[in-house]
Amino acid sequence: MTTKNSNSPIPDPIQEGLASGWKVIDASTLSDNRDVEADVAVIGTGAGGGVTAEMLALAGLKVVMIEEGPLKSSKDFKMREAQAYPALYQESAARKTKDKAINIMQGRSVGGSTTVNWTSSFRTPEDTLNYWGRNFGLKDYSPQTLAPWFAMMERRLNVGPWAVPPNENNDLLRRGAAKLGIPTAVIPRNVVGCWNLGYCGMGCPTNAKQSMLVTTIPSALSHGAMLFTRARAEKLNFKGDRVESLSCLALDDSGLKPSGKTVTVRARHYVVAGGAINSPGLLLRSKAPDPQGLLGKRTFLHPVVISSGLFEQQVNGYAGAPQSIYSDHFLHTQPVDGPIGYKLEVPPLHPLLFASTMVGFGTRHTEMMQQFAHTHTLIALLRDGFHPESVGGTVQLRDDGSPVLDYPITDYIWDGAKRALLSMAEIQFASGAKSVYPVHELSEGYTSWNAAKKAIEEFPYKPFLAHVVSAHVMGGCTMSDDVKQGVVSSSGRYHGVANLSVHDGSLFPTSIGANPQLSIYGMTARLASGLAQQLTGKPAPVLQRSAA
Repeated sequence: MTTKNSNSPIPDPIQEGLASGWKVIDASTLSDNRDVEADVAVIGTGAGGGVTAEMLALAGLKVVMIEEGPLKSSKDFKMREAQAYPALYQESAARKTKDKAINIMQGRSVGGSTTVNWTSSFRTPEDTLNYWGRNFGLKDYSPQTLAPWFAMMERRLNVGPWAVPPNENNDLLRRGAAKLGIPTAVIPRNVVGCWNLGYCGMGCPTNAKQSMLVTTIPSALSHGAMLFTRARAEKLNFKGDRVESLSCLALDDSGLKPSGKTVTVRARHYVVAGGAINSPGLLLRSKAPDPQGLLGKRTFLHPVVISSGLFEQQVNGYAGAPQSIYSDHFLHTQPVDGPIGYKLEVPPLHPLLFASTMVGFGTRHTEMMQQFAHTHTLIALLRDGFHPESVGGTVQLRDDGSPVLDYPITDYIWDGAKRALLSMAEIQFASGAKSVYPVHELSEGYTSWNAAKKAIEEFPYKPFLAHVVSAHVMGGCTMSDDVKQGVVSSSGRYHGVANLSVHDGSLFPTSIGANPQLSIYGMTARLASGLAQQLTGKPAPVLQRSAA
């Protein structure tokens, strides 16, 4: 696999495609209302929507993609947080749960979260799929059944273990864990010709990241699909057991307020792929059938807690592949339906994200920022959704119709948070930390493992004291063929509606215990293949690396 390239960046497929005449309409520029007809309307252009759009377009279907965010490409990606977060993230990277206790990072541009994620690409863990089979009847979602779909998407997106030595930020996890006998492994990444810059979260400036922005969406557009940007899918209009049309609001050039113009899409079939939170939100606004009251329920995060360590040497956590080493030790040592398990990873460190996540104010915060280059951070992704005390959250609608996630943090989650902070602090001391700062408002810089252990065990675990964040949202449109358990069938079809599907992470009955992009790619490729065959009567295409 190609790892580093000192030559020119990969050419920008977006600019080349626009110059060739792609059908891309920025809804903020509309002077009149628009009516569009298509075979399939795909709502959202992230992992689920991007894969679906390519597969359906390759099958010869007329596809219209609807994206609330803007179309940005490598010419716009300047590796600056102040520009990237407002342009590329939901609510300027400040989306929060209803009580404001958890910050949620989600993408909001063409390519969705795939444009801004850190490239970590894991297949859905086997114990997660086995749990779904036992508890939600998803027998067709076994590791063996999904393996060819994951393999197809790994080829399509060049997923493979990162072959470059880890940066110091990631290597500290490897070294500290090794001293404690905790296994680690190399993270697979979806990149081609990666420059190892470390700014993946601000959009890849070299087009190395194989996001939907540079792969499936250019392919779909090159095969005749149409794309509306800055168009908010407002409502699916139902007539009997069918969706008759989709009503969209054109947004102004800020992408925040309706311009007064509308886009109406009439299609044979509609695929909702706006991501967990936005997909249930659209369906709730549309008053989609929900006889069991399941829509928006069982929405899951990987609640994330954080530990920061200060080292003698410079760590420079902003430089190099952002995530390249991980440990699933604390997942494998817990039964899936026992005390909450957690995955350990290393986030990239950039000043704004670091400053807004760490604890303290005034002098204390200033001193922490002055040590930025010497700081290392570990995160623990808690695997929620497998226990009776682990029911996740609920997507609701605000008065203005926008979605918000209500996510109570239970004692079950707090128990995992405490154990994770203990694990991370011990690893950081083992890797040579001078001091460790668990990210809790009552913490101090502890200079020994015993002192940190005592403090972590005695902390009160409450919202706003222990900082909790997340970049992974799943569920809300639970998948099950049992209508008493699921909103959507195992084929992705919405129960009770003849021409409506859901193709994104909102299908997951639980969180999965791994970064979700490859899970969404593989599962939605399978769903889109089935849909393409149903709509055309012909075998569905197989996605190839050369498809774009």
